[in-house]
Amino acid sequence: MSAAQQMGVLGRPVRVRFAPSPTGRLHVGNARTALLNWLFARQQGGRFVLRLDDTDLARSEASLEGGIAADLAWLGLTPDEGPYIEGPEAGGPFGPYRQSERVRLYQAAAERLREAGLAYPCYCTDEELARERAAALAKGKPPRYSGRCAHLTEAERAVLERQGRAASLRFRAGSGRVAFEDIIRGTVEFEAGLIGDFVLLRSSGLPAYNFATVVDDAAMSISHVIRGEDHLANTARQLLLYRALNAEPPRFAHHSLLVAPGGVKLSKRSGDLDIGSLKGRFLPQAVVGYLAGIGGALGGGLEPLPVAEIIQRFDLARAGKSAAVFDEARLASLNAAWLRALGTDELTAVVSEHLEAAGYPLAGREGEWRRELAEALRPNLRTLDEIATLGAIFLEDVPPKDDWAREVLSAPEARETLTLCAAEVERGAGYAEAAAALKARGISGKRLFAPLRAALTGRHSGPELERVFALLGRQVVLRRLQAALAEGN
Repeated sequence: MSAAQQMGVLGRPVRVRFAPSPTGRLHVGNARTALLNWLFARQQGGRFVLRLDDTDLARSEASLEGGIAADLAWLGLTPDEGPYIEGPEAGGPFGPYRQSERVRLYQAAAERLREAGLAYPCYCTDEELARERAAALAKGKPPRYSGRCAHLTEAERAVLERQGRAASLRFRAGSGRVAFEDIIRGTVEFEAGLIGDFVLLRSSGLPAYNFATVVDDAAMSISHVIRGEDHLANTARQLLLYRALNAEPPRFAHHSLLVAPGGVKLSKRSGDLDIGSLKGRFLPQAVVGYLAGIGGALGGGLEPLPVAEIIQRFDLARAGKSAAVFDEARLASLNAAWLRALGTDELTAVVSEHLEAAGYPLAGREGEWRRELAEALRPNLRTLDEIATLGAIFLEDVPPKDDWAREVLSAPEARETLTLCAAEVERGAGYAEAAAALKARGISGKRLFAPLRAALTGRHSGPELERVFALLGRQVVLRRLQAALAEGN
């Protein structure tokens, strides 16, 4: 069976969408959803649409909207259509792409359903609905609307309106079986009678999530809806709406949610992890590779793959039913592998950018020195924030010393090692010559290397001493050796 036969209806162009709410930063879970949509669109030669669910006017912010777009751009997930597409066909052929600008479309669709007898005004207050839910839960029943406004007469409605009650508009869910084939989960079934009549338009005239989503997905010819399993229950309501609107539903794929290593669900509202928190620590290609790989969609382990190969390996059906564990330690390992795989010029650019952002001016440092610095740091780097920490070894007059370094330098035998090494450096010796001279005097192994590393770098681990000598230069090496000796007096 071909990929097209497996994934969609033959002859229908592949169009997917990512529709975040601009009420917070882009969470890693939502970023994974965006990535799965983007990968599927690129693999199938389709279109990736960015649509903003901004009808929560009280919580939506333009700055957060821009932040989501910037985070997607940082990940390389460029939309083919959306509010930030510029040029002669700004946005795209199915705009506008902000739901706040599409309210008339929802109201018109709702009116069609009302005229067809498929929707009715509901005058229940929030307090009355809350009491209904509490009563149902107290009896051990699933909370759903009782339908108390479903059969009101015109006279009864007029009385409620004279009382000042504002009406929402509810959809008649009816009864029967709602079933669909999920690309990841197989056959999924719901009973419409267990859903209850649900809100299409709030009393404010703004649409409820499920209604706006269906109207937009149908109007924008979305062929596949790829989203988290927390939306699985919404699918039954949405399929009922597709049927009522005489619209062809998309194919659905509900992937697993992200959890922390202990199994705790990552939450956008709790602010566990957003893409902005990863930017200063990880390469975008590492984040993309990690989010694509967890859950099994790439069918193998985590390795630094170019995006073209990720697209080729990607299999939506393998995206996973079980919870996907987001483990920063594994992401750091993949990031380290990417840092090892970068070419020298690429790594030099990354190192220079992060050092300058940390306040280390590199003006006057020649290109070759920067390249040598990048290569010196490479073996010890796992995350990008370590660049500034290790770079301090070479860019501060006297780098800070950790507890290990202070303990090593306090040992009596360290003084002999540093004194002899300083004398060799004063005579013009480099690292290899100085080490050979001390070994000839019986100073080797830990007794040789530990005091030198402590005096020159201040850290238990870090770049190779030979590279440290070369990058610091003879005068700085000598000054640090003498400073360490002076501190020990």
